[in-house]
Amino acid sequence: MLKGKTAIVTGSTSGIGLGIAEAFAAEGCNIVLNGFGDAATIEKVEHDVREKHKIKTFYSPADMSKPAEIAKMIADAKAHFGSVDILVNNAGIQFTAKVEDFPDDKWDAVIAINMSASFHAIKAALPIMKAQKWGRIINIASAHGLVASEEKVAYVTAKHGLVGMTKVVALETANDGITCNAICPGWVHTPLVQKQIEANAKRDGISVEEASKALLRAKQPMLTFSTPEKLGGLAVFLAGDDASTITGTTLSMDGGWTAQ
Repeated sequence: MLKGKTAIVTGSTSGIGLGIAEAFAAEGCNIVLNGFGDAATIEKVEHDVREKHKIKTFYSPADMSKPAEIAKMIADAKAHFGSVDILVNNAGIQFTAKVEDFPDDKWDAVIAINMSASFHAIKAALPIMKAQKWGRIINIASAHGLVASEEKVAYVTAKHGLVGMTKVVALETANDGITCNAICPGWVHTPLVQKQIEANAKRDGISVEEASKALLRAKQPMLTFSTPEKLGGLAVFLAGDDASTITGTTLSMDGGWTAQ
């Protein structure tokens, strides 16, 4: 049922976002990619997604900290493909420090990218979705949208805010053919996380496998990473008919992190 629909995935030139974009492309969706990177890398990602899945792609360079660029991304997607059916708000950044040491500019940046960007994208997409009488909004929150960790005040605040935003949008669109849900991942194995594991192994003089388990054990009872592909599978489910009455909720994929 998703074939031919348009899916916008922010922060999708690598990692979790790319995995989600690939999952929707595999269902026959046309994909709007967005994210930072050098031109050659982005061109290759777009080409590979398009050719592998035989769908159409469009790349938006929109800076997720700038509301006007976010609105233009939504408008450009509508102009390019004729619809905006699925919006996945995935773009995110991180910075860690104790509250009293947290730089003001880092606070502003994390809140802007991890929370406010989703508001601006949803605000721009809703009139299109309401006119179509169909839409799916999927916010990639975090286990940190449900629980907290030290030294992540901006990230935890933003992700909690994103969960609250999800609920409000769901209530306001409950009878418009639109659903809005949040996925809350725990540890997800991405190239960036792999670099962190390798750095920890070198620092602590242990194997990469031991460092991997240690990273997981600090938060998750299940010592297994989620993957971008599995998150993509959950996002596809939320966009499908079987999930048409699931709205305003959070779905955790966190190895038991938030069950504790």
